[in-house]
Amino acid sequence: MVGALAFAVAVVSLMGQTTPSHATAGPPISRDRIVRFLRDRFAIPETVKVSVDPLRNSTFAGFDETNVTIDSGPNGGKKSPLYVTKDGHYLVMGELFKLGSDPKAEIVKYIRETYECTPAKQVNCMPNTAKLTAGPIVKSKYPGFQQTTVTVDDGKNKLPHDVYLTLGNNVAVIGSLYDLHSNLQEKALNTFDLHNQPTVGPANAPVTIVEYADLECPSCARLHDFMERELLPKYGNKVRVVFKEFPLPMHEWSMTAAIANQCAYQINLSAYFPFRSLIFAHQGGITAANVHDAMLQYGEEVGVDRLKLAACMDTKASLQRIEENQREAKALDVSSTPTSFINGRIVVGAPPPEQYFALIDEALRGGK
Repeated sequence: MVGALAFAVAVVSLMGQTTPSHATAGPPISRDRIVRFLRDRFAIPETVKVSVDPLRNSTFAGFDETNVTIDSGPNGGKKSPLYVTKDGHYLVMGELFKLGSDPKAEIVKYIRETYECTPAKQVNCMPNTAKLTAGPIVKSKYPGFQQTTVTVDDGKNKLPHDVYLTLGNNVAVIGSLYDLHSNLQEKALNTFDLHNQPTVGPANAPVTIVEYADLECPSCARLHDFMERELLPKYGNKVRVVFKEFPLPMHEWSMTAAIANQCAYQINLSAYFPFRSLIFAHQGGITAANVHDAMLQYGEEVGVDRLKLAACMDTKASLQRIEENQREAKALDVSSTPTSFINGRIVVGAPPPEQYFALIDEALRGGK
């Protein structure tokens, strides 16, 4: 599990790829447009300096390349490579590599050689015992691209990752693909279901935070603690938080806990938030073996009827609510936890408090 998760982190979830073989030079994408996209997509506050170098021809057909510098400290920022398709449609963060006559085998070989643990590399790597397989190359949801799914099996978990290829199977990308012409914020605002959802804060608050979390996720626990202890007291009625369940498949007890949490909401809606807080606070002591009893105990502590909670959990009466949350998250390309949206603006992970506060302040000024 550790190796597979490290692999997932190392390749930034193996999301995207591009380099359409038919791509031709289109209207040049401006560096300002790339900067604005990066700020919006990665929730970078205006207080942090972002700069993009001039685009130049890449050795990979169909791509230009550049570097982005994100400077938030006195020592200057570190440059990271970016690729942009010649038609100005897609931005790629990650690694490109050329393919030959056997794309699937070459993709597996590249991933193993690049991310396998060695004596000199023990962090963000996968064990050499992990099994990698690439599925059939099929039509993808992106026009002009095909895809294969690479599965990493470490003996405990099987983690699938979609990899996209050009129609000619000439270039692959290990990294993430983003549509520079999409408006994720607008899409999110039109996708969220805010009716009958667990909520803290008034419905008319000027800032709404929608959070997708996994109750077994340590980063989610940290973000929840920050919201409870710092964010909500600081902003009061100016902020509403809407909680969504997004249990990840590699976690052993998160689905059971999510079912219990949503059951608590259905039985006693005022108990949802304190129940959630208790789960996160005791996260380290919960296991797949004791999760059922732990949920009943914590539910009883916050005023949820034990018999009703047990019946709801045993029949999985709240599972439909969780599945609806998951479908909504996937429609917004949420793939990791915690992922939150501040007035529709995506924030992946648990950033430092000052950065989160800066994003809320920007949302308050924007009034969207």
